[in-house]
Amino acid sequence: MNDSSWGAPTGAGYWGPPDQGPSQGASPAGPAYEQHAAEETRPMPIVPEMPEVPAGGRDQDDDRGAARPSGPLFRDESQGGSRHEDPRGSQHEDPRGGQHEPQHQTQHEPQHQTHRPTQHQTPYVTPHEAQHESRQEPMPSAAQPAPSPPKKSAGRDLGAAIGVGVGLGAVIVASLFIVKAVFIGVVAVAVVVGLWELTSRLEERKGIKAPLVPLAVGGAAMVVAGYVRGTEGAWVAMALTALAVLVWRMTESPEGYLRDVTAGVFAAFYVPFLATFVALMLTADDGPQRVLTFLLLTVVSDTGAYAIGWRFGKHKLAPRISPGKTREGLVGAVTFAMAAGALCMQFLIDDGAWWQGLLLGLAVAASATLGDLGESMIKRDLGIKDMGTLLPGHGGIMDRLDSLLPTAPVVWLLLVIFVGAG
Repeated sequence: MNDSSWGAPTGAGYWGPPDQGPSQGASPAGPAYEQHAAEETRPMPIVPEMPEVPAGGRDQDDDRGAARPSGPLFRDESQGGSRHEDPRGSQHEDPRGGQHEPQHQTQHEPQHQTHRPTQHQTPYVTPHEAQHESRQEPMPSAAQPAPSPPKKSAGRDLGAAIGVGVGLGAVIVASLFIVKAVFIGVVAVAVVVGLWELTSRLEERKGIKAPLVPLAVGGAAMVVAGYVRGTEGAWVAMALTALAVLVWRMTESPEGYLRDVTAGVFAAFYVPFLATFVALMLTADDGPQRVLTFLLLTVVSDTGAYAIGWRFGKHKLAPRISPGKTREGLVGAVTFAMAAGALCMQFLIDDGAWWQGLLLGLAVAASATLGDLGESMIKRDLGIKDMGTLLPGHGGIMDRLDSLLPTAPVVWLLLVIFVGAG
């Protein structure tokens, strides 16, 4: 189609040679058609000589099939981008579809009627472009593979943890069955290192200065006294250690005295006194087997809790104290400990029975879990994750003694009840 088919005046959209067309700057006499026809008339721009098609251009008109120009419609369009700006900034309602189509000024209109677009004018979009853009659907993005579920992390270096655990176990078993006195020395060294870690963290995080010297000396003496003199020796050594803490702290400023000595007495009871029950178990005729049973049940309980909790744990056991512990892990600890207890009482302990091992395993699982929670409470109060860094994959010595210390008196007492002091 051409302009005449839509009622355009002669010369309004001249397509002839430039030298034969209307002269530039000549003012037309006015519209020779009605206003309604003018509103329906679509200006036909001059087809430029450039063959390139700009990005976003279309080759055909959407609803009339007329050829569209492949270049810019106006002079200002080449500088302003691919969108067309309304030279006059005015729009009129289109009676055909309610769309607003601006009136275009052709090159044959007088120059004094031309208004240059400013930078703040809205880019011109024809109604057909708007309808075409509204009909376009967004291109579907490429199908992305579903992300794989995150793998559960063990939370520590398992290789280092296993290596350190095996090494410590070899040292303990060798000293336990070869020379009992060497094993007592290993326990005393562990007690002194544990006291150093505990008092250091108390001073760093809380400013509590529990005297380490009397605690270390009294703690080692407590373990030896328990092995040599039994329960009476252990209690006497505990009392003397507490007294030494009180006297030692008197050499410093009275400020914070009560706080420091209270922490010192607590440390003496928590680490060396509870460890003394391991030495008491060793004094029996089958002492090495009793100590081995104590160690095996505690380690199996911790392993069962860790393995089952890591694989199946969903329900938190004590989220405010230790968010990593779950009820499923507690069930695993009880199950593993009871099975190991039945085997140990049946084959390691003299005059032991398998059903006694079930009760012993249940008690060990409970005490080990409570001991672990107790130290977690201390570490949470101090704002730390581990008590130390001496054992790669484990933390510090106290991070390994947390479940062993409260379990020692429980195992000692139940073995005395079941099979006697030996």
